[in-house]
Amino acid sequence: MARLNIYICSLIFLLFCPGINLSGQLTTASAEGDIFAEVIPVFSARETAQMNFGRFSPGPQGGEIILTPESTIFTLGSVFKGPGTHNAASFYVSGDVDASYSINLPDEPVVITNISNAKTMMVDNWMSIPSSGVGTGLLQNGFQVVYVGATLKVGTLNDNPVGIYKGSYTVTFYFN
Repeated sequence: MARLNIYICSLIFLLFCPGINLSGQLTTASAEGDIFAEVIPVFSARETAQMNFGRFSPGPQGGEIILTPESTIFTLGSVFKGPGTHNAASFYVSGDVDASYSINLPDEPVVITNISNAKTMMVDNWMSIPSSGVGTGLLQNGFQVVYVGATLKVGTLNDNPVGIYKGSYTVTFYFN
């Protein structure tokens, strides 16, 4: 009787076990899985307008030229504004729609040098629109233009003789 019960239980197990058929072979099942990946726009920034303090003449005491991010210019001391144009720098920042980012302006003064005689001037007091700091920029429609201004320290005509002065600086943009 015990042996008959074992045979009956084994037969019931084989009939109702989904992975085993009566012939003793395993049955298989397969299913397809889906894969997902999304390519997003690359976060990038490029200069679209150079910072230009314009043409000017240093007076007997020198002074400063303040160039705002709105491209407004103010002179302090004995600096005389000359004819011609001036403008704030602009950077085209692009990436994912509605992404926020941070703007990091130079911490230290930047030296610009006369290309003819190696005399120098200092640029400092950096400012931007939107303002620098963590999460201050927003890429509405996937882009934003950032405007950068600064202050140029001008010496006397002996310190800063006639000529073209050039230099470079770095603005860093971080995706948040």
